[in-house]
Amino acid sequence: MKTNFLSFLLALPLFLGAQKQDSVVIAGVGDIMFGTNYPSPSYLPPNDGKNLLDSVASYLKSATITFGNAEGTFLNEGGEVKSCSNPAVCYAFRQPVRYAQYFLQGGFDLISVANNHVGDFGETGRRSTAKTLSEAGLGFAGLLTHPYTIVERDGKKFGLVAFSPNGGTCDIKNIREAAKLVKKVDSLCDILIVSFHGGAEGSKHTHVTKNTEIFYGEDRGNVHAFSHAMIDAGADVVFGHGPHVTRAVEVYKNRFIAYSLGNFCTYGRFNLKGINGLAPIIKVMTNQKGEFMKADVISTRQIGEGIPVIDPTEGAFKQLEMLTNSDFPGHGLLFHNNQIRLK
Repeated sequence: MKTNFLSFLLALPLFLGAQKQDSVVIAGVGDIMFGTNYPSPSYLPPNDGKNLLDSVASYLKSATITFGNAEGTFLNEGGEVKSCSNPAVCYAFRQPVRYAQYFLQGGFDLISVANNHVGDFGETGRRSTAKTLSEAGLGFAGLLTHPYTIVERDGKKFGLVAFSPNGGTCDIKNIREAAKLVKKVDSLCDILIVSFHGGAEGSKHTHVTKNTEIFYGEDRGNVHAFSHAMIDAGADVVFGHGPHVTRAVEVYKNRFIAYSLGNFCTYGRFNLKGINGLAPIIKVMTNQKGEFMKADVISTRQIGEGIPVIDPTEGAFKQLEMLTNSDFPGHGLLFHNNQIRLK
């Protein structure tokens, strides 16, 4: 009996280690822009942005892998700025190249560059962005020249494919071609994350319409049909962004979808009033196959010109629950204690 008990004690650490490895945690946040030197360096943050993520970095670093959307280019100067009748009110984002280090220091592993600002400074900006993120060692995806990436963490291969309705990026509107790409990347990795920048923008557009969304004459995609098609093609987690507000979540075929993760860290040039300043950090736990187990939600809000801090009022979590109940009645999810689980 003593021998059997001793064997059990010796085997216990291995057993617990195996149990721990049975799940992975994938953290996702929405839009990130650490400040722009265009049209003026006055839009750069204090202390050169070194402290922007101080209040939230520990939550980002505690996941197996962490994702965010980088709005704008990484370019020190120059580039072919997009046409603006008045540069003073032109929303063209040119982050200094050195700011890429803040993604690493904040715990990010995977970055989407498929959005409506990656082309703000033309092909020069896109090339500089790709070069900067590559040299920083960050996995990034979404450009036609860089449609996907795969990184390895804890012995597992995580893939990212990213889409938007904007020029030079993988097209969210061409669902058939998007599904082909996702199916290909799914065959190359263990867990596949799909990111999209789509849907109409602003506080009047918090709902998932399940239709094609047109915003100022631009086709911003049907994010509901797109997300379902990507999971059908092999995606395990879908993270949406672009509306600049939090939207509903859904579990489809036992895979997790967040339809918009809002403005997470957007310094200097964004409307952060009301719900525009609320955003979740969503930490999705899946099994080894990418099947949904639960999600922890850390609510954040931006203070000042765009500094994320933890929100004690849990505004983003409340938005997620309210919008999910509204947009997906009978969703089969339980929202409780800042967690989302299956009922």
